[in-house]
Amino acid sequence: MPLRPTAPHLAPSQGERALQAHLGTSGRADDFYDRQVKPRLTPAMCEFIGLQSMVFLSTADGRGHCDASFRAGPPGFVVVLDDLHLAYPEYRGNGVMASAGNITENPHVGLLFMDFTRDRIGLHVNGSARLVGDDELRAACPTLPKDPAPGRQAEMWIQITVHEAYVHCSKHIPHLEPAQQPNRRAPGRPKDPDYFTEPSPEPWLVSPGRQRQAE
Repeated sequence: MPLRPTAPHLAPSQGERALQAHLGTSGRADDFYDRQVKPRLTPAMCEFIGLQSMVFLSTADGRGHCDASFRAGPPGFVVVLDDLHLAYPEYRGNGVMASAGNITENPHVGLLFMDFTRDRIGLHVNGSARLVGDDELRAACPTLPKDPAPGRQAEMWIQITVHEAYVHCSKHIPHLEPAQQPNRRAPGRPKDPDYFTEPSPEPWLVSPGRQRQAE
């Protein structure tokens, strides 16, 4: 599996340009593109990613319907393969495979790494992704961590080819202090699958017609 194809540098969208012209920000935008938007990861970006324990992930299916997700793991669980490629492991979850399923239809992805605790800065990485088996990626990248999340087995990896990377400024990023995760849920807290669901109505509150439909 070659890891050195030239990644296309994304041009500003027509929507961006139209709104910049309308709001008179074209000059500021051009300065940002010229100074901040990079077609590959800089050494400082690679180091930053290696320290992060979380990332926000955006994908869309073939119809353009979007999904936002969250990934977390030990620092460096998103692995920098080189200045044009990243990879992160996918583990057994709820079985929906929303993000990975979207990638099979539409490879475009966006990642947002956020440092809330030290420098309060963020890094956007946009690119294209593909699903790769664990054995296949390890054959191409022998230095891939053997146990990125102790006790968990990666079902596959998401390999990302970087198209552009740029800073997310510190303005309005809150400062958060890491806290030790409690071993037990707070009393009365619903289990995760039930957290946002509505409780089923009591049988005596269901009309006979709806009860028959339910049966």
